[in-house]
Amino acid sequence: MRLFTAIIFMLFTVHAIAGEIPAKDATDFTLKSLSGDNIRLREQMGDVILLNFWASWCGPCREEMPELEKLQQKYQALGFKVMGVNVETSPDKARDFLKNISVSFPIVLDTEQSVSKSYAVQAMPTTYLIDRQGKLRFLHKGYEKGTAEIYETHIKKLIRE
Repeated sequence: MRLFTAIIFMLFTVHAIAGEIPAKDATDFTLKSLSGDNIRLREQMGDVILLNFWASWCGPCREEMPELEKLQQKYQALGFKVMGVNVETSPDKARDFLKNISVSFPIVLDTEQSVSKSYAVQAMPTTYLIDRQGKLRFLHKGYEKGTAEIYETHIKKLIRE
């Protein structure tokens, strides 16, 4: 069944879809990070958050991760955070992936895919932008060249609010 899910995710990664969505509360969750800490989304509120669902087998995720790190570095002083949510059952796959791509933002492990389900993740990568009040505001499905510039436009808008 997990292989079938992985194949379905791969089929949906061809074209990026991005846009503003009707604001609604981001579903709170607590997940273990790769560093071993428990991280709760609600405790991050007050900052603009880019919540990125990804997997090591996802080619677009591999391209996107360095772009997310650049955004983290550029906007963190303005109240912006990136949080990566790895959706695989084995944390080792995320660790192996990150040996070649260094990031400073937290990576949390959704090994049961419970958070992915609550966020209706159907494509890899899937990215939500959450405003300072904890509202989902933008949804991006997939990744292709130029997507980081779209993220940046949305991040700037949310930081200014």
